[in-house]
Amino acid sequence: MDLAYLRAHPTQLPTFLTHQRIRETPVSGGDICAASRLTLDDGHSVFAKTWPEGTAEPVPEGFFAAEAAGLRWLAEAGAVRVPEVLVSLPGLLALEWVEPGEASPDAAERFGRELAALHRAGAPAFGADWTGFIGALPQDNTPDDGPWSEWFGRRRLRPYLDRSVANGALAAPDIGLVEQVVGRVGEFGGDEPPARVHGDLWPGNVLWAADDRAWLVDPAAHGGHRETDLAQLALFGGAPHLDRILAAYQEVWPLDDGWRERVPLHQLHLLLVHTALFGSAYRDAVNRTARAALSGLGRATVVG
Repeated sequence: MDLAYLRAHPTQLPTFLTHQRIRETPVSGGDICAASRLTLDDGHSVFAKTWPEGTAEPVPEGFFAAEAAGLRWLAEAGAVRVPEVLVSLPGLLALEWVEPGEASPDAAERFGRELAALHRAGAPAFGADWTGFIGALPQDNTPDDGPWSEWFGRRRLRPYLDRSVANGALAAPDIGLVEQVVGRVGEFGGDEPPARVHGDLWPGNVLWAADDRAWLVDPAAHGGHRETDLAQLALFGGAPHLDRILAAYQEVWPLDDGWRERVPLHQLHLLLVHTALFGSAYRDAVNRTARAALSGLGRATVVG
């Protein structure tokens, strides 16, 4: 099997893998999927993801299709580099292989400009036309005209707060803080029309490649707020050269006043996803971020 054959016959890939007709080398694929590098007969490499064997739950319906749809939608903007989707099947996703490299200052600045162009490509509504996932969790992508603040509280904060309460990840004081944020999202300002966002843009989902470009991987793509992507880049240690990324972004599409004070609000979504997925290990981060968000309002009464 070579790359041209794979593009023409994508459904044949599982058969070739089952019969060990393709060299397969395990690689890092994140916390959810099993991943491998496939070496084809013509020397091309392919990145393949599958649902891990032996897990208690089967692959969620539409899981890989959602990632494929998001990658293709992001690629349509012609802005940030995104791997080509080669195969999208219910239990398998195969993508163009991207050779890893290092994050240089020049690449970071280029990424900032390209990310601004991606966001500016826009979206017809908040949400998307495909079933959403973030990590292994469902994400409600029902198209919504907004305004953003109402949509964000209802579709991006509330569902993961509820899940985090249900699994015991948050204590009563944490719940009270997040409830305050959800109830006051409209006070933060910054409402904008929907941007074309990656949706899960923590630093691990930016692949710094050998071509001195930043590539986007593992999206939870949808129409959302551009500040959410930028805020997520600062999580978990922050993206390399983040100051250069932000400065270059601002040159192309300046952010509205108050964006720095809204960073914790935008970060709260992904941190609640983490308490919903991984439990109380992220409780303190949720608590700190909710407090920071309320503090940014300048007139919040913080309890707990």
